[in-house]
Amino acid sequence: MKGQIWFPLIGVTFGFCAVYFSQYTLSPMFAPYLSIAVLAALDAICGGIRAALEGKFTDGIFITGFIINTVLAALLAWIGDKIGVDIVLAAVVMLGGRIFLNLSLIRRLLLTKATS
Repeated sequence: MKGQIWFPLIGVTFGFCAVYFSQYTLSPMFAPYLSIAVLAALDAICGGIRAALEGKFTDGIFITGFIINTVLAALLAWIGDKIGVDIVLAAVVMLGGRIFLNLSLIRRLLLTKATS
């Protein structure tokens, strides 16, 4: 179980370094879609860490959830932009709330395991 917790963290670190140190840049036109996709990915990663701490982690569910949530969030932001509805703000609020919820549960699980 402890090994499973490190996989998402290593992936986030590797992905951040790969993007940060690369010379590739995106057009500012894609910024809203990319920001929502990154938030959806962080939500999936936090959910994966939480599931691993609870002993419910499954590779297939994590990978498919990560990919589908990321693509769906970017697609919804794009559709909202095309029809003139600012879905990006609603998605940021919703995904931010889920991330904070998962982080609070991760903290609680880690503190419970540390004290017992």
